[in-house]
Order: sequence, then C-alpha cells, then structure tokens
Amino acid sequence: MKTVLACILSLGLLLAGCEQPVAFKSTDISGVDWGKDFSLTDHQGQARRLADYKGKAVVLFFGYTQCPDVCPTTLISMREVLTQLGPDASRVQVLFVTLDPERDTQELLAQYAPQFHPTFVGLRGDEASTAALAKDFKVFYTRQPGKTPSSYTIDHSTGSYAFDPQGRLRLLLRHGDDAANVAADLKLLLAGK
Repeated sequence: MKTVLACILSLGLLLAGCEQPVAFKSTDISGVDWGKDFSLTDHQGQARRLADYKGKAVVLFFGYTQCPDVCPTTLISMREVLTQLGPDASRVQVLFVTLDPERDTQELLAQYAPQFHPTFVGLRGDEASTAALAKDFKVFYTRQPGKTPSSYTIDHSTGSYAFDPQGRLRLLLRHGDDAANVAADLKLLLAGK
C-alpha cells in the first residue's frame, strides 16, 4: 500500500511540475525556420529591420493600398485590437508591407498606414526584395490584370504574423478573427508566454 501511495504522490508531483502549453486563439507557429527578419524602408524613408522594434510585439501584414477589402478591414481590426489592449497598445507595433511597390510610393504609404492608426508604419522594398520577403514569409500574391495596365489588382494571402518582444515569429493571425481574440494573444506574447 505504501508503494502505491508513493507512486501516486510521485506522479502527482511530476505532473504538477509540467507547464501547460499556452492556449493561443491564433495559430501557433513558434519555432518555424522562416520569417526571421526583413530589410525595408518605412513611409518616412528610414531603413527598417525587425530588430528596430525589439521590446514590442510586432504584427506584420502584407497587402497594398488599393486593396478593396482585406487590407483596410485588417488594419481597422488592428486598430480595434490596440483599443482593447489599453495601455499595452504602446508595446505593440503594426507594420504594413506593400506587395505593390510599383504604385505604393513612400508618400502614398505615409498617407495610408497612419490613417488607420497614427502608430501604424508602412514598409516597402523594390520588386525583387518584395518577392524575396513574400517568399520567406510564405505569402502568396499575384497580379490580376485590370482594364488598363495600371488598374491591376493583387490577390494575396490574408493572414498577419505576430512576433514576440524578443523578435521571434510566434503566431499566424487569421483574417477576420475577432479583435478580442487577437488582443488576448498579444497580451500573452507581451507577458512572455
């Protein structure tokens, strides 16, 4: 009887020492071997890398300014996320990477990104660096011809990527997810989970 009781007690102590995995509402992609960094220019003409935002949770979204639906709704949702975060919003940086550097000039990005929230930053590269970055982040995008050569649209992936304050890619945020769910996940990242 003493042996059985000792075994049960030992098992209980072992299980108590095990941490439960963090229950993110978004897709946990911690540990993937891609999407580690970027080198782009922000909408004020400054060179930017992921390390520039160390200490903050970073949400990275790929889109373009003439996008009729997914891009503006994602940025509106991220504005709501920041509202729900309250004081913690200052510890989150939202970055909008254009997939359309041909039309999305620095000046246009300077008008576009901050109209959703004054802290949002628009980023751009040239065609080659944009393609390489999209490939590194597993982002799909392709041009769809319009009625004129300059009226094309771009089909693209709709998820956003969340990095923890240490700069590690952790989550794939689904387009259309409830702002409260995203805010809860970002709070976990900010808490070091």
